[in-house]
Amino acid sequence: MIDNYLLYLFISAITVASPGPGVILTLSNIIRYNFIATVSGILGIVTGVFVIALISVTSLGIILATSAIAFSVMKFIGAAYLIYLGIKLWRAPVMPLEFSTENQQQSLKNHFIEGFTVSLLNPKAIFFFMSLFPQFIDLSANYTLQFTYLTLTFCSLLIIIHLIYAVSAQIARKWLATKKGRKNINRTSGTAFILFGVGLASTEQ
Repeated sequence: MIDNYLLYLFISAITVASPGPGVILTLSNIIRYNFIATVSGILGIVTGVFVIALISVTSLGIILATSAIAFSVMKFIGAAYLIYLGIKLWRAPVMPLEFSTENQQQSLKNHFIEGFTVSLLNPKAIFFFMSLFPQFIDLSANYTLQFTYLTLTFCSLLIIIHLIYAVSAQIARKWLATKKGRKNINRTSGTAFILFGVGLASTEQ
């Protein structure tokens, strides 16, 4: 059982660490705002992943996995949102690196919602959980306990790895202190989101 868990741990870590919309969002937040704002976004991503994990074991997950129409609707909504984020970043004004505290509470809420939405509107995450979980579930043991354990493991890895990304990027912030550097970050992140959106829209079920 421990060997299977270690394999799950390895696969999950590789999946979380692979560049995707969530990683790009975390890097963009730490460079454009501050650590607290970034953590808020990460918590939103984790919450979205947890909801997706729950969806993946319900009838809704099965519908999304078997219905071409349901998959397409979810896919295009997710793609449209990623493209929207990309355009938003491209058009965003160059902000100072210091995070304003005037509307901090509202801003943190927005970061959380943004991270949550990025996760929730990614139908591929549902299929990841539906295809990965069964490989590590012992049908003779308590299913709920195993599901909870594997899900919390994945979410914990997500927090740890995204924090590593954030800390690493924060160290490099001093090289991005110029107006040109911050503008390049906005446009690089925006382009990445647009490409992720186009890629998601072109995927097959």
